[in-house]
Amino acid sequence: MLHIIGLWFRRYFSHPQAVLLVILLLLGFTIILTLGSMLAPVFAAMIIAFLLEGSTAALEEHFHAARLLAVAVVFSGFMAMLLFIFLILFPLLSLQISQFFQEMPKWLVRGQELLMQLPQRYPDFFSVEQVNSIISAVRQGMNDMAQAILSYSLTSITMLITFLVYLILVPVMVFFFLKDKNLILDWGKSFLPREHTIAQRVWVEMNNQMGNYVRGKVYEIIIIGAATYVAFVLMGLNYASLLAALVGLSVVVPYIGAAVVTVPVILVAYFQFGWTSEFFWLTTVYFILQALDGNILAPLLFSEAVNLHPVAIIMAVLVFGGLWGFWGVFFAIPLATLVKAVLAAWPRSPVEEEQAISPA
Repeated sequence: MLHIIGLWFRRYFSHPQAVLLVILLLLGFTIILTLGSMLAPVFAAMIIAFLLEGSTAALEEHFHAARLLAVAVVFSGFMAMLLFIFLILFPLLSLQISQFFQEMPKWLVRGQELLMQLPQRYPDFFSVEQVNSIISAVRQGMNDMAQAILSYSLTSITMLITFLVYLILVPVMVFFFLKDKNLILDWGKSFLPREHTIAQRVWVEMNNQMGNYVRGKVYEIIIIGAATYVAFVLMGLNYASLLAALVGLSVVVPYIGAAVVTVPVILVAYFQFGWTSEFFWLTTVYFILQALDGNILAPLLFSEAVNLHPVAIIMAVLVFGGLWGFWGVFFAIPLATLVKAVLAAWPRSPVEEEQAISPA
């Protein structure tokens, strides 16, 4: 057994560039895990700058703009988008969230009335005890939600100060990350050995794959959110902005997000319209949009992305989401692609496979 382990170790870890890859990966994950909370503004700025780099490079390539001019144009668009989000979108969403929670007690009462009718209509499937236990569970869940909201509001002052600091620091760092991109990359390369072709190969592949995926995901969020908002407004659904924002953000979590966000959409539509033609038309339009996203939009946006098995995607979402929360979920597929790229590019020493099964 020790002989087999030794052969395996020499095959995969005796190459100098394999050691370099291990050091770089361990260093990166250690920094994120230990200093992630302190360096959160830096990581956020790096992610935003990475998203904006595609537009900056396009201005340089297609319009032959100078780097500084391209950065100025793209950064101005980014700041205009921030102003739109904080001055128009956030106030609208906060208003609808407030209205949503004000209406929730009425929905709970109506839902309780509907549940109490189940034992009378379907006595073979539902009993009074089962309905009472469901109602108790819902009430307990609402109490837990109210306590969570209260505790969140008590810490809102600290979070507001942190948010204001981020609001100042992040745009400044985004600008300098864009402006001095080549300088920063050259500085980082200066710490690497001269022979780092494997690490360079992984970097180039991940830069392309992650860029395609992340930018495509941002486009998907915007397109699906906007299309859903237009459909909900035209059909007169309440809380159209809030629900459209949830539907747009649901594409961040593959498979799971679409299933989860469907619940509030159906509930709001049912409590507003009841079992009417408006309810069925709205749900039909909603599921058509979901089908168009999964079968047309997503394949078009991610045609250049590396294909991963659905099981691998779900495992990546669970693992990286558990480690890094929202950003882990958002980057689950690129991180899974990183693992795949590292395994594909990993240098192997020329050890014969037959030796691995030969007796010691």
